[in-house]
Amino acid sequence: MGDAPQRLVLRNGLVLGGRPSVPATSIAVEDGHIVSVGDEQLADSFAGSGHGAPEIIDLEGALVAPAFVDSHVHTVRTGLAISGLDLTGVASRTAVLDALAHHARTHDDASVLVGQGWDETGWPEPRPPTGDELERAAPGRRAYLTRVDSHSAVISPGLATLVPGLEQLTGWTPDGRVERDAHHAVRNVLEGLIGPDERLAAARTACRAMAAQGIVGFHENAAPHIGPEHEIEVVRQAAAETGLRATVYWGELMAVDSARRLGVAGLAGDLVADGAFGSRTAALSSPYDDRHDTCGHAYVTAEQVRDHVVACTGAGLQAGFHCIGDAALDAIGEGFARAEEAIGGDALRHARHRLEHVEMPSPAVIQVLSRLEVVASVQPMFDGLWGGPEGMYAARLGERWRDTNPFLDLEMAPVRLAFGSDSPVTALGPWAAIRAAVHHHHEGQRLPPMFAFRAHTRGGAFAAHDDLGGHLGQGARADLAVWDVPGGYAPSTPDQLTSALPDLSPGAPLPSLRRLLAAGVTIHTSDTDPDTDHEEVS
Repeated sequence: MGDAPQRLVLRNGLVLGGRPSVPATSIAVEDGHIVSVGDEQLADSFAGSGHGAPEIIDLEGALVAPAFVDSHVHTVRTGLAISGLDLTGVASRTAVLDALAHHARTHDDASVLVGQGWDETGWPEPRPPTGDELERAAPGRRAYLTRVDSHSAVISPGLATLVPGLEQLTGWTPDGRVERDAHHAVRNVLEGLIGPDERLAAARTACRAMAAQGIVGFHENAAPHIGPEHEIEVVRQAAAETGLRATVYWGELMAVDSARRLGVAGLAGDLVADGAFGSRTAALSSPYDDRHDTCGHAYVTAEQVRDHVVACTGAGLQAGFHCIGDAALDAIGEGFARAEEAIGGDALRHARHRLEHVEMPSPAVIQVLSRLEVVASVQPMFDGLWGGPEGMYAARLGERWRDTNPFLDLEMAPVRLAFGSDSPVTALGPWAAIRAAVHHHHEGQRLPPMFAFRAHTRGGAFAAHDDLGGHLGQGARADLAVWDVPGGYAPSTPDQLTSALPDLSPGAPLPSLRRLLAAGVTIHTSDTDPDTDHEEVS
């Protein structure tokens, strides 16, 4: 990446953030930070002042807004999914097997065939493929096909033979389905099959994909059961090369020494308190609606939560957990309350602890999170893909689907929201996520559009203790995204605090990125940007 121009003016556009009665059209930047936001007269004034002529970017009517932050990403896994076998939306088990067979024929040199994203809940026969079926589709090949939620997978016999003691592990089934300990063991073997060059290439692919979506910062949710420690440096290298800002979390209980050695922001992210609804491993207080013999699995107790939060707070680290089901969240809430009793609320509030997913919190848990200012890192596309009376949540939970992803309840409590994708579980795409939050399947949980936009910008920055990112205030870092808005803008009224929000109606075309700047440096441009002659382009 090149150096930021000392002085920069973006003008002749529309700035997301002005009042409808006085729309802002320009942004002045100096030394990588925003000096002012205003009209064309302000742009002229700034251009004529100071030392040296500023660089001018003519927006030609485009929208300029704070760049996005994705608060939950698995970078290497995302890159592998982009370049591998994408099973998202595949309509049947037969189609999955056909896709695997084709992938095997076109990837002779792959040490393992990796597929991501199958979801059996909408298939004509909602049964996952078996290991023997994978063997017939790709004879003699090692194959690993993970479910869309990444909490279970099906593996071929050839891969199963590489995992010592697999048949004795919790979560193994003879048909090749793996979850829990068995799934973790399979992942550990897979990590040994991914070479360093392939790992770095995957991270670079993911970072380029994030930049193309207007994402300037992301939170890497690393954990021992997801990837090795050395992968953290791979992610940091790829982010630095691309110009993105990576904040890394390590999901290991009480591992303060490891956190310091790795230089991570916290022991949080995918430190799992339970599993996921789709795999029926999220911890519920009463059985699943479509399998009455299970309530899922809880992996931590309230006492462990308390001890972890206290240890992280004392070490100056953010604590956090992956928590989805109501029983898991009850344990989390109780653990945080006990930590408050132990060391006081002020220390906890200062730490900005965070929780991932927070899909089924009770009102009492929401009150604890609000009181202790715990950030909820949530994924709107979970509801977008699986919510509603006909969705996967309803199949697993019955009427309890209405209790999932209560974004408006959290916002009003208030609990600070930070939006993310959990990529590759759902695709990178902040505008689609914002639209999903605005059009939540439960009408009582729909967020106002600007609240949703803020959660994918300033909310993510706040969650990472970054008070200079995610907004356009004076002195803010000039992390900016320039958008073409083919669908036009949402109607605004004089009493609205913010104008220039794109139309997010279902079916309306979403904005497309023209240019992305990090601290005033252009790090990505699209083919449609007319002003790229002198720019650094990723």
